[in-house]
Amino acid sequence: MTFASILPKIRSLRKALFLDRDGVINVDVGHTHRRESIVFIDGIFDLCRAARSMEYLLIVVTNQSGIGRGYFSEDDFHTLMRWMQDRFAQEGAPLDAVYFCPHHPEHGLGVYKQESQDRKPGPGMILRAQQEHGIDLRRSILIGDKDTDMQAAAGAGIGKSLLLAATASPQYGTVSSLRAAMPFFKP
Repeated sequence: MTFASILPKIRSLRKALFLDRDGVINVDVGHTHRRESIVFIDGIFDLCRAARSMEYLLIVVTNQSGIGRGYFSEDDFHTLMRWMQDRFAQEGAPLDAVYFCPHHPEHGLGVYKQESQDRKPGPGMILRAQQEHGIDLRRSILIGDKDTDMQAAAGAGIGKSLLLAATASPQYGTVSSLRAAMPFFKP
């Protein structure tokens, strides 16, 4: 096998913008599970439209230990996410996929009390998305608001990760707002 023979396959791989949910897409009010609690972060729709225009897939990867802790059900989560997906579609930035991890190794109840490679900082959700959507992780970007998001991105081999934070971090690329991330999606 030569480089020339695999080049078409490499070129056919897609790039993705991976987004954490609480704290990146919406204000994190703690275990958000109701539509009435959703306040979208300023600039999220503009950012996602810009990423779409550059042919990025839009994929949500979110820890949801509130399910595992018994605060709300998986059905509650899916109902909220269907509503959020509808909003993104209405805004011209349809989400391609949503991955979530309901487990927590200490605070989970019953079957939800377990270690999981899907739970960030594990890269499991990102790696599943890669396989299911044919994603080139090196050309992809993840935006998160916690160190665990950055660790998951690094563990999966994502090319660029941005920490949405009020103060700069010397360890990670940092943006103070979603609007500050817009230059990554300019032609």
